[in-house]
Amino acid sequence: MRADARRNREKIPTAAVRVFTAQGLDARMEHIAQEAGVGSATPYRNFPTREALVEAVYRNEVAQLRDAAPALRARTSPDEALRAIAATGGDPYGHSRELIRAAIASLTDACAAAGTIRTDITAADIAAALEGIALTSAGAGHRRQAERLPDLTLDGLSVRRP
Repeated sequence: MRADARRNREKIPTAAVRVFTAQGLDARMEHIAQEAGVGSATPYRNFPTREALVEAVYRNEVAQLRDAAPALRARTSPDEALRAIAATGGDPYGHSRELIRAAIASLTDACAAAGTIRTDITAADIAAALEGIALTSAGAGHRRQAERLPDLTLDGLSVRRP
């Protein structure tokens, strides 16, 4: 990948965070391109789906947290560094979690309105189930099981029709 293309690709997730925060997950990709200062087709070339972009945003935020830890550790002892992170009151995964839950909520609401899933299910419930599935798939030899778990979960949410 050319250096300029790589730089443009790296700008998009950061811009997406700002645009998603201001406009929600339904924000137009053109707005994200504009915020990133790249051509309107650049986000599509690098992230062919909205889900791919949301995943990149999440990975970018996690990488920023990872990259910040050594500098904090260099300035203070390990226990003080950990206390400093905890004392901020912030949740380093909060924004990504909210992006994911907003996407899940919009789909959950649509399914509930269509009568295809139970109405007592929340986006937080589904997010927790997905987190469990993700943890399961991380284990060696569990890929097959992890691939079956989303269907099993969705079957459990479905409204049974006679």
